[in-house]
Amino acid sequence: MKRNSVYPSALNCDDILHEILLRIPPPTISKLIIVSKIWLRVICSPSFRQCYLRQWGQSFRLLGFFVCNFLYLGRPRDGYRRPRWEPALPILSTCKDGDDLKLSGILKHLGYFIDSSKGIILSGFHPKTYYVYNTVTKQKYELPEPQQFYKVLCMALIVEEYLDSDICYKVIRARCECKLKERNTVSIETYSSKTRQWKQSTLMCSTTFALCPRTAAMVVGGVVHWFAMWGKLAIYDPRLGDRYIALIKLPTGVLTHEHEESVLGESSDGLLQYGQSNNLGLEIWILEKESGANSSIYCNCTHLKYKWILRWRLNFKVLWKQMPSLSTHSKETQILSFLPQNSTSIFIRSGWNILLCDLETKTVEIVNYQGRGGTISWESSKVVPYFLPAWPHTSSVSVS
Repeated sequence: MKRNSVYPSALNCDDILHEILLRIPPPTISKLIIVSKIWLRVICSPSFRQCYLRQWGQSFRLLGFFVCNFLYLGRPRDGYRRPRWEPALPILSTCKDGDDLKLSGILKHLGYFIDSSKGIILSGFHPKTYYVYNTVTKQKYELPEPQQFYKVLCMALIVEEYLDSDICYKVIRARCECKLKERNTVSIETYSSKTRQWKQSTLMCSTTFALCPRTAAMVVGGVVHWFAMWGKLAIYDPRLGDRYIALIKLPTGVLTHEHEESVLGESSDGLLQYGQSNNLGLEIWILEKESGANSSIYCNCTHLKYKWILRWRLNFKVLWKQMPSLSTHSKETQILSFLPQNSTSIFIRSGWNILLCDLETKTVEIVNYQGRGGTISWESSKVVPYFLPAWPHTSSVSVS
């Protein structure tokens, strides 16, 4: 009896439990938050997460790839209709957790995929209905209807973690002009899970610009980055107020002309990454801050002290020599996405194959997935990886 009484008390000791949980592999650790409130508190603590990352070296795990067909987004009356056999939010599953998400039936009630961050999914039906879904807690929340009607728009999802381990989020809708008129302002609406309300704002820039429609922003360190027309990048920092947006030209390289795909991501050192590709190869650039620049520099784009640094350039022929079985690579190859907070690995597509490429070693491997890969309209679809944190960020999404 004495031995049995010691065992549960040991598991109730934070320090001992901390050491035990560090030995649990990533696929299992996120499921243990339901054991007890003590386990939940320890696993969700910032100190445990830091130790866990040092122990396992893995911050995210891939569940699969979401597919969103642009033809159905904001569809006009005479536009394309989605056939009944095609799900609104298809996922190309890469593991059991991805299979479970697909079979759960929740994806049928989320509309079309828009964006995701830290495991939180933003989806819905433009321009009125939007949902936020937490895969870990299986909580779904429908946002109130926006105040403004934007026929064409781009969006951003900002997920913020606080000291109490709760996650709050913001959803930003930015208006895109149907006619490419030169303007120096853009209308946005921001929803905050803390206020549960939409707030309208107007962003100003010292030069004319237009945002690229039907795209999702890349958020790095709380700063929003949108693709803009005419080879530019629009940068908006909500923490500095609701007034300013900055512009910077995208990098110029050997692939600048006639490149087929452009993507944004976050590097392992917390910087913005830009990747572009065509059928011949790809380039990866990093946006670095020049010496003397500070965070408030975003308020005035005429003094934006940032520069693009070319970090990687890769010819696809180097990869195909390793995998001669990929017969479609010479016809259609493109960069798909970066991995979260990763500077050396990217997803690329060759035909209906999805490949994981290591830029340092110049090696590539096929990512096995379950789904209708061969029937995807790649030209009109956005295919993005969906990751869950290797550890839970929170016990719940702050929606109440």
